[in-house]
Parts: sequence; structure tokens; C-alpha cells
Amino acid sequence: MKNNVIRIAVALILQCLWLGTSNSADPDSPQFSEEILKQEQIFQSQGEKIPEGYVIDRALLSYTHTLSSEFDRSLANLGPKDRWLDIGAGQGLAILDYYGSRYDAMHLPGIEHRGKKAQAIAMSIEDRRTIHWNQTAASLEPKQIQYLFGRRLREYSSEELGKFQLITDVLGGFSYSRYLSIFMEKALGILELDGNFYTVLQDIQSEDGTNRPYYEGSPFLTEISKADGSEVKVCSWLKSITCVEVTCEFKEKWQPRIEVFRIHKVCNDVTVPALVLIKYESGTPPERRFQLIN
Repeated sequence: MKNNVIRIAVALILQCLWLGTSNSADPDSPQFSEEILKQEQIFQSQGEKIPEGYVIDRALLSYTHTLSSEFDRSLANLGPKDRWLDIGAGQGLAILDYYGSRYDAMHLPGIEHRGKKAQAIAMSIEDRRTIHWNQTAASLEPKQIQYLFGRRLREYSSEELGKFQLITDVLGGFSYSRYLSIFMEKALGILELDGNFYTVLQDIQSEDGTNRPYYEGSPFLTEISKADGSEVKVCSWLKSITCVEVTCEFKEKWQPRIEVFRIHKVCNDVTVPALVLIKYESGTPPERRFQLIN
């Protein structure tokens, strides 16, 4: 745990040093500050001001439809001693669905063996809890479901969060973070050995490299390059992380197309190749370009 904290601290320092010399992502530049402000306004938007594409009420069925085909089984196999973290949870509807009677009816095999549900934690930058959330939480044992808001994943200590057998992120922090390698360090640091992290990115270059950006004349939403400018696919970068097994599945029928990832933790000595942000444009999700630190 101490090693993970050190790695995250070092990565943050490297990120800041690199950004200080980058023209395209200089945090002191008016353009960069303006994009960050625009993004914060998206995060805090309410009612009719919530922009198209910023979904806060994504149901569990949408998770099952979007993520790797193994996600549904991973969730169904959780027992009362297990924990699930949902990053970018919005209203926490996926967790509420998990605790609903409809979910039980659809997952009858093994229900007696599993017993009570796993503890579930929703994480969001903004507080989007509803009456439904509060009523469900009040009907359950204390801390059976929790809602964390106001901070990014990297801003929580590992002691605060504890460990999780399952982590999900459906167009949450993994799609929005300006500190992608630090985000992955943190997520894998709190993932239990043999646990799974399921996530997704939209409009990126697929593992086989045959697709083109969804919007003509625009780049992919998330790009990674080496210092010499050569491209690194997100799937390849994830597979370069130590102590994980990664599967990447490109879904052609989505518009924009998406690639979904299952990241299975197989040992504890996780090392994430460091990235620095060199381009950022606000959006739902934002346009990001990172560069590998050699």
C-alpha cells in the first residue's frame, strides 16, 4: 500500500513538471484554464442544463449491455463479504437496481449460495442522490450502500476506500480524468487480488487499428503517443501494466463505437506506465491526448 502511494505521488510530480513545459496543455495558459472550467460546469450541471451525452441515470441493464460479457457473472457471483465500487455512478441507479427484486428474479441460480448482497459504493464528483437512493439506503443495514462525492478517485486514501472485488466505470473517471495513469494506479491499488475492473472508452482506436474517428476531421477522443509521436493504442497501454490480464473488445454497432475492457488483477506488484496530458478539450467525454513518459 505504501509503495502504491509513493508511485502515485511521483507520477503526480512528473505530470506537473511535464505540463509546466507543454505548450498544448500548460495549466497556466488561458486556453487550458478555460477548458477545465467548462468541464467543471458540465460536472455541476443540473436539470435542463445537463448537456447531451452526460448521463447521470444509467441503469444496471445498460452496464450489462455495455461492458464485457463477463461483467454480469462477476457481479452475480459477489457475496456478502465482497465489495463493489462504481466510479462515475451519477444517481447510483445501477447499485439501486442491484438491490432490487428484479435483479434477484433475473439471477436465481446460486442465489441461496450467495446469500446477502455485496456492499456497494457509488462514487461521483457531484452529489446526485435521489429520494430513491435515500429510501433504499435507509431500508438496508448501515453502510450496505454508500455514496461518496466531492472528490476524485485519486483524492481518497486507500485506507478510506478499502479493497474491492469489483470496480466498474461506465464513462466515468476513466473517460474524463486528466491523470489517466494515476487513475489506473489508484483503481488497481484498491482492487483485490483476483478482482476485476470493468470499464469502457468511446471513439478510440481499436486494438486492431482499423477504425477511424467518429467525427470526420477530428481526432479520437482518447489518444496516447510516444515521445517520437508514434501512436499507442489504449488497449496496448493497458496490457503493458504489470500484474493484470486485460481483454479488449471493440463494439462496432455503437455510435460512436466503443471499446470495453476487463482488467483482471493477478498479482500485487502493479506498475502502470506513466502518462502526461498534452491536449485537453472539454466535452462529454472530453478530448484527451496523453504522452508516455519513457
